[in-house]
Amino acid sequence: MVAALKREIAPLIKDWTRIQREHDGRKFTFFEQDDIVAVCGGIGMQSARRAAEAVIALYHPAQLHSVGFAGALNKSLRVGDILSPAVVIDARDGSRHQFTSGTGTLLTFMAVADAKQKIKLAQAYSAAAVDMEAAAVAAAAQARGIVFGATKVISDELDFDMPGIARFVSAEGRFRMPSFVLFAALRPWLWRSVAVLALNSSKASHALCARLKDFCRDTSAAAILGAASSGAEIALRSKGVK
Repeated sequence: MVAALKREIAPLIKDWTRIQREHDGRKFTFFEQDDIVAVCGGIGMQSARRAAEAVIALYHPAQLHSVGFAGALNKSLRVGDILSPAVVIDARDGSRHQFTSGTGTLLTFMAVADAKQKIKLAQAYSAAAVDMEAAAVAAAAQARGIVFGATKVISDELDFDMPGIARFVSAEGRFRMPSFVLFAALRPWLWRSVAVLALNSSKASHALCARLKDFCRDTSAAAILGAASSGAEIALRSKGVK
């Protein structure tokens, strides 16, 4: 699973094994649990692509899953709603990644979208939600023939305007929280939106992790069944049964 920030999946990975590994001259922190691994690669497509490449090179996954927060482009979507899209669109070139399951369209955009930008994107792409990473993870998976999926949670509704957070995303895709806190503290008119953002993020994270726990359980069960089936086939072959 490839997420942007640890806070998106913190309730899920709190008891997982944490390990640092290096790939292509960069250090990544991975969280391992049984046959599942998660990495928080940072905000944006470049960061997501680097994280996806790292997890592919180091873990050779059977499937790659983009998880995390998304902004609503549909006024019916509320904070905590889960989206498992059937289509992911890359806003850079309009390329589309389509899947055999899922519902709706997720747009991957290059920047944090404010309320006005979200309305424009909704009109232009007819998408249900917008994120900043999924298309990059999908491209990495597609390039190597790896199964791809996405599970996103709505963290900000269509009319919610982000309180100037874009400037605090570093070139490496990290969110500079101390700088943002200082910035907001000196601007009382932002306090309400910052408080709402914090509450929404917490609600979204818990909703996402509840869904991902089911996903992890189902994935582990499928792996066990697959291993058991493979073992039975080998045993039958050793006895000359086809």
